[in-house]
Amino acid sequence: MSCEPEPEQDGDTVAQSIRMLIAVVEGGTYEAVAGCFGVTRTAVERRIKAIAVRLSQVAGIEGLNEDGAAFVRRLRQHKDAILVALEAFDPKRPDDHRSNRILTADEILQAGKRIKARSVHPWHDLALFYLLFATGARPLEIARLEVRDYLHADGSVRRRSEMRAEVAITQKARPLYFLSTRLDDALSHYLQERLQQDLGVGQMDAYRGLDPFSRLFLSPTGVGFKITPYGEAGQRRFLCRPILETYRKLFRYGGMKDVTALSVRRTVVARLYERGADEDDVGLILGISERSAVRELLARHKPTIEQLLDELV
Repeated sequence: MSCEPEPEQDGDTVAQSIRMLIAVVEGGTYEAVAGCFGVTRTAVERRIKAIAVRLSQVAGIEGLNEDGAAFVRRLRQHKDAILVALEAFDPKRPDDHRSNRILTADEILQAGKRIKARSVHPWHDLALFYLLFATGARPLEIARLEVRDYLHADGSVRRRSEMRAEVAITQKARPLYFLSTRLDDALSHYLQERLQQDLGVGQMDAYRGLDPFSRLFLSPTGVGFKITPYGEAGQRRFLCRPILETYRKLFRYGGMKDVTALSVRRTVVARLYERGADEDDVGLILGISERSAVRELLARHKPTIEQLLDELV
């Protein structure tokens, strides 16, 4: 493996991620590359995946998609194509691909109305849809949530909850807030339906009659989204294809062309910035420990000196 870390400047983040990708496709492990560049293993995997996905979008590398890009084996299978694509890759060139799509508040509202009208299980699906935007959680994390994460024992909503370590992809607990009235309305109807259908029920005098340790979202047969482990023995790596497929279906129902879970996260970041959040706030909410990774998710506009001083008084 060959990697040559350099002091990282604001504009060098993508270039360093590319060097990480090359190191991995040439045989380096995530752990080795992390040690070489002085970052965490999770940061390496996330940054490599982001670059690999961009390459697949720009160069059209067959078989390298948003699901496959996380797997080292698949990356190495496409080593030659990746190295060729990198020669012509210009990370500064803007693109209009779906991963860069930022949704407006009106688009989200209209999509919610379409989902409710078209879905066979409208309250379940609408709650899933709003939860993605209201919390910034990843689909896998949403699949892992339990009733107790959303409700207090007395049945009231846990406005300030916690993304438990066993739920979070990073395996580190972080704050989780439920502060959306639209989400509350959809979840309230859905949980009432669950009770009526006898799905994941518990004691009637607590948690609105539901089992607090049951998944927050269940299928009509009472089963949660199937989560599958992958990777080498001993690694805590998991994939939930059913929830990814469900979200693709919901985006289609909502008439949201070229929208993915990644573009939803970008939309959440954009809206947080609009409300005055800084990179530390965004990182805390989304479970991203490094500022550089937040910047890669959605770069903030940096004004020139002239723009900063223009008509200052």
